[in-house]
Amino acid sequence: MIPNTMKAMVLTGHGDIDKLEFQDVPTPKPGPDEVLVQVTATAKNNTDRKAREGLYPTKKGEMTSFQMGGKPTLVFPRIQGADIAGRVVAVGEGVEEGRIGERGLLDFNIYANDRRDINLTPDYYGHGADGGYAEYVTLPADQFHHIPNPELADAEVASMGMCSYQTAMHMVTAANIKAGERVLVTGASGGVGTALIQLCRIMGAIPYALSKQDKTGPLLKLGAEAVLDRSDMATFVERVKAETGGKPIDAVMDLVGGEMTDVFIDTMIFDMNARSTYPRLSIAGASGGNISEILWTRIYLYQVQIFGVSHGTREEADQLMAWIRGGQLKPVLHGAFRLSDLHRAEEYFVSRGSNYLGKIVIVPDSQWEEHGQPWSLESA
Repeated sequence: MIPNTMKAMVLTGHGDIDKLEFQDVPTPKPGPDEVLVQVTATAKNNTDRKAREGLYPTKKGEMTSFQMGGKPTLVFPRIQGADIAGRVVAVGEGVEEGRIGERGLLDFNIYANDRRDINLTPDYYGHGADGGYAEYVTLPADQFHHIPNPELADAEVASMGMCSYQTAMHMVTAANIKAGERVLVTGASGGVGTALIQLCRIMGAIPYALSKQDKTGPLLKLGAEAVLDRSDMATFVERVKAETGGKPIDAVMDLVGGEMTDVFIDTMIFDMNARSTYPRLSIAGASGGNISEILWTRIYLYQVQIFGVSHGTREEADQLMAWIRGGQLKPVLHGAFRLSDLHRAEEYFVSRGSNYLGKIVIVPDSQWEEHGQPWSLESA
């Protein structure tokens, strides 16, 4: 029996976590070509915080969320949460009733058109439409992908959500990563970083992880060739040379930005005679600062190719879902919080310590015992 109302964490405006209010709201109904999903877990992303705080400016001094389509789509009230796992409980017109009961994972994008190979005005569920920080959500039927794998719990499925994995996929495809290439992955312990390490290995590339040294063991186990300590950037290039046998990095997947960008470029250009391809820099984050000072002569004389990456395409989402179903991609689940405890989850995420690796998932209170308790961070 689907209730008329549901619990949801509602974002009421730009600001701090006090703008997130736990409310009773109407349960949505599926429209044509949609499914109604009972949410069992939704992965937390840094995008949620940045959108809430208005930290996606495209002009200096702005406090806003991105609006590449020409107008703002983050309007209030809004239910955030992009990486949704759950089960279909009702279908709209045009959707087969046989899908009821299906466990799946959302391709989080709100696409502007039917093109499969390009996505020029990215938006997503939890931003331009309501997302998964609720008990139920309506989603496009063709973007809720069946993940039947019995070896994966729902929380693990959510931890492989497309906000991280599709961003990572788009970073490597934009930079045209090939087998055998050396790839530096910055911010390696987060959701995008751990996805990048796995994707490099699937493609036959060699990932070098930048992180804290206490993450070395888990990152090596995940597939990193070596883990470089981010606390000592003064000798970074020399340490890269030591790990690569003196060979330059072929491409950098940069989630950090700020003053480190220049150093990352150094790892690619110290011996151009040893290269067989152009240096490539894929950028999908700026956790170390939104402004980097770089001599343009270094970019054009060394022919550094720069790729700005946001979200991805339908083709990339389909490939990722196939790899998840086939077992090539593995979940990196850090732990779970109840939906009603989202404030504390936000605080934990911002101040996360040395034991943090992978993703946090948010589980509706009504689903907690089955889908959240085994990975509980309630005592954290």
